[in-house]
Amino acid sequence: MEIRKEIELLFGKGKLTAKETSRASLIFKELIKLLNTGKVRAAEKKNGAWQANTWVKKGILLGFRIGRLKDVSINSNFRYFDKHTLKLKAVKLSDKIREVPGGSAIRDGCYIGKGVICMPPMYINIGAYVDDNTLIDSHALVGSCAQLGKNIHVSAAAQIGGVLEPINSVPVIIEDDVMIGGNAGIYEGTIVSRRAVIGAGCIITGSTPVYDSVRGLVYKKTKDTPLVIPENAVVVAGSRPLLSDFGVENKLSIYTPVIIKYRDEKTDASTALEETLR
Repeated sequence: MEIRKEIELLFGKGKLTAKETSRASLIFKELIKLLNTGKVRAAEKKNGAWQANTWVKKGILLGFRIGRLKDVSINSNFRYFDKHTLKLKAVKLSDKIREVPGGSAIRDGCYIGKGVICMPPMYINIGAYVDDNTLIDSHALVGSCAQLGKNIHVSAAAQIGGVLEPINSVPVIIEDDVMIGGNAGIYEGTIVSRRAVIGAGCIITGSTPVYDSVRGLVYKKTKDTPLVIPENAVVVAGSRPLLSDFGVENKLSIYTPVIIKYRDEKTDASTALEETLR
């Protein structure tokens, strides 16, 4: 793909000349179009494993680099200032997206599938991919380059972190039919496999060990692989004792996510998305 070669070339340069900046602007606009349509993604599943498309992330960072601070205020009462390259996504009725009024924003350069519901106020950042029939609830964030599948419920105040840097890092991945509880947070390139349930208030980062009480396993990020939450896992916020002398003496515990079960019919019933709301 020619755009990939140009992004790699321009990103690898230091300070760009005026001519190179002009070319970078055109390339960035083309990348935004491809991201909006889902023709390119910041990460893709290949041969059963998620991989970052580093050139896409470089292209997004290039857009930040060449951007100039601009007054993008709605009027004198609603003042906003941002890089001129980073606009809002132009959503149309024909896109079949419900973007409910009330302070939400979707940055240009995101793919938003059919039937997605955006409850205010929520935010979807550049490079994100949100597939069909996913619900982004109030005060929820979908970070830059995060990849969300179909039929996901991102509950109120949940945070799906974004990963632009390091370039080679896989961003946060949420696969199909996942339920993310309220005030939960998924960060640092964690992959949540399909049909998993992340309980309310559960925080999972790339450096957080996850204890599987059903299978007797501990899941961790390694140097070469991200933290992966297994398919159908039900994860809740738990704790484990701090075994240092000071911890034992003071009866201290530290937070840890715990898999307490795997999804069953009862779980399906309690997490089902109400079709009437669509």
